[in-house]
Amino acid sequence: MWPFGKNTADRVKDAFKEQAMLKDLDLQVQEKGGNVTVMGMVPNSHYETVVKVVAEGINGVKSVDTSGLIAQEVPQQAQAEAPQDAGPSASANTVSSGPASVQTEIAPTSSSKPAAASSMDAEIKEMEDRSKIAKAVHQAIRNNGELKDDPIDVLQSGKSVILRGVVDSEHEQRLAEKLAREVAGVSGVDISGLRVAEGAKELTKEKDQETGDTVYTVQSGDTLGAIAQKYYGNAAEYKKIAHYNNISNPDLIKVGDQIKIPG
Repeated sequence: MWPFGKNTADRVKDAFKEQAMLKDLDLQVQEKGGNVTVMGMVPNSHYETVVKVVAEGINGVKSVDTSGLIAQEVPQQAQAEAPQDAGPSASANTVSSGPASVQTEIAPTSSSKPAAASSMDAEIKEMEDRSKIAKAVHQAIRNNGELKDDPIDVLQSGKSVILRGVVDSEHEQRLAEKLAREVAGVSGVDISGLRVAEGAKELTKEKDQETGDTVYTVQSGDTLGAIAQKYYGNAAEYKKIAHYNNISNPDLIKVGDQIKIPG
């Protein structure tokens, strides 16, 4: 569970999966130093805005590069320049019935594409407006002295927001919810994914610069079981940590070793 063992790229992917417009697109996400790159096929160029809006609500994201997105739409200009007198193969549908083929002219439905584009524009505009609410919540949390260092993601769900992450106390959990509800336009706040874990700020402070993984530096007296207990609340999860870090003997860890915490 985020933030223990969920790097930034994985959390961006999770956010995409929760958006109806993006969940089935199988977008690829890379992240380095807070700079996120998104690649893949999208139905049209409007989706670049949606991708940026969703990714920017994830804690730790500094910038979003969508130059790797490829729109599948055929530009309207190209459609207008398509040859009109290229013969039956270019402008007619052929229906076979027995040995003979009957060619039937299909009149282009020029009005359908503008209507679809208009609907898409309206949907994008609505999402942009809602994203401003989520960004305002994110900023309110970052500006608060008690919460600014807590790893909290802000996701949008209609006019409601979802807070996901971890805080040090129930007081901070209530404070985060209160700040979110005070933002103009917020109709509801879901904190079911905002967990309480004492010492969360310290546990999540160190990150791997290449992968964004949470990193723990081994202290005197530590065991993998004790580390697993800190992050997962279950000492038996030490096997997961050992496997992720290629530690063949879980009993042999040294003070100063840096261990990545997997999801």
